[in-house]
Amino acid sequence: MRVVMRKLGLGLLLVLTAGHSFAQTATVSQADRLLKLEQQVADAKGSADNAWMLMCAALVLLMTGPGLALFYGGLVRKKNVLSTMMQSFAMMAIVTALWAMVGYSLAFAPGNGFIGGLQHAFLRGVGAQPDPDYAATIPQQTFMIYQLMFAIITPALISGAFAERMKFSAMALFMALWSLMVYAPMAHMVWGKGGILNASLGGRFPTLDFAGGTVVHITSGVSALVCAQYLGRRLGYPKEMMPPHSVVLSFIGACLLWVGWFGFNAGSALSSGSLATSAFVATHFAAAAAAIGWAASEWIRNGKPTVLGSISGAVAGLVAITPASGFVGPMPALLIGLVAGGFCYFMVASVKALFGYDDSLDAFGVHGAGGTIGALLTGVFASKIINPIFHDAQGNALSLGIMDGNFHQLLNQLVGVVIAWVLAIVGTLLILKFVDTVIGLRVPAEHEVQGLDFTQHGEEGYYLEASAL
Repeated sequence: MRVVMRKLGLGLLLVLTAGHSFAQTATVSQADRLLKLEQQVADAKGSADNAWMLMCAALVLLMTGPGLALFYGGLVRKKNVLSTMMQSFAMMAIVTALWAMVGYSLAFAPGNGFIGGLQHAFLRGVGAQPDPDYAATIPQQTFMIYQLMFAIITPALISGAFAERMKFSAMALFMALWSLMVYAPMAHMVWGKGGILNASLGGRFPTLDFAGGTVVHITSGVSALVCAQYLGRRLGYPKEMMPPHSVVLSFIGACLLWVGWFGFNAGSALSSGSLATSAFVATHFAAAAAAIGWAASEWIRNGKPTVLGSISGAVAGLVAITPASGFVGPMPALLIGLVAGGFCYFMVASVKALFGYDDSLDAFGVHGAGGTIGALLTGVFASKIINPIFHDAQGNALSLGIMDGNFHQLLNQLVGVVIAWVLAIVGTLLILKFVDTVIGLRVPAEHEVQGLDFTQHGEEGYYLEASAL
């Protein structure tokens, strides 16, 4: 009997031990499945965000070529259409090479408050792993290529001010130096680690600039004004009429800019979530309102709205909403666009005529003025409901703009605007003086009369033969 009981006890012990082992195995297996499921969810989100960001990068490149190239190309005289378009295309090549070598590093590598270091020179360490300080769900290489598209279009915007009179060689050298000496420092100050104006990473003067109001539009627009003043007026301006040779081309270009701007602004969410949707909506609403604002102002003053004015107004609205797009809702976006349309029209139609500067394609009137008013209005309408970027020590969302109860933010916005203006003016003047001394800036008068298409590139934009009768 004792033997039987001993055997039964041993059997029961073996059963309990096996059951315990099975339970442990089941628990471990369940934990593994949960971990794998969490990883699959994270991978799916990362793939979605990466696909979105690559598409947005392509949309921003679309803004330069063909968008800006067609928009600017249609606004000049027929003899300068190719040279004007080539300036935008050249930026796609020149800035890309510079960005790979040192531009990205100067803008986004750790440095001081004003410029990044050389940690990522020649794209060292820029690979498949995310940089969580910038975008936690996409490869750093995706972030790099997306930011490159901003670096390409920004100097290209300046070309509208010196259209029809700068040598191609001087343009290429000026733009290359400007990208490194003006754009890269400004991008680092606003978006880079340790930047003095960085709002998301604790900058000294946190400036709200979601997609480039200060970095892109103020720097390029103010630099454009400096270039226009330094080079002087085109031959015959303003006595000689210099109408656009093809508003049709400009119309197509403006529409491409509008479409591409969704990648510019909504893509700056750096993910495919609800913030991207909010920026997308704000961008579209502001462009529409600004087109109405510019056209209405023109209608009241001149008795009729023009196609050129309407598309210029849309671009002005896109410029003004750029810094605010990730911080405001649809109704403030409409108001920002309406204000920008009227204000930029005033700058182009009245201020430009008053001072007589030859900003050929109104780069300052649209981008400099629109970027400035947009950056300041961001400090008024930014809302923590849209983007809770500021937090207290307990993690609670803090107010953003004046309408949110944060009156100090407008001062921060003003600091960012002033720094952008000063950097653009001083940097552009120094670079212009250097390039003028080394190779000269302006084409000879006879080349300007003949047209830059032929004198700079040996080609013509149009070969039109008379029909045989």
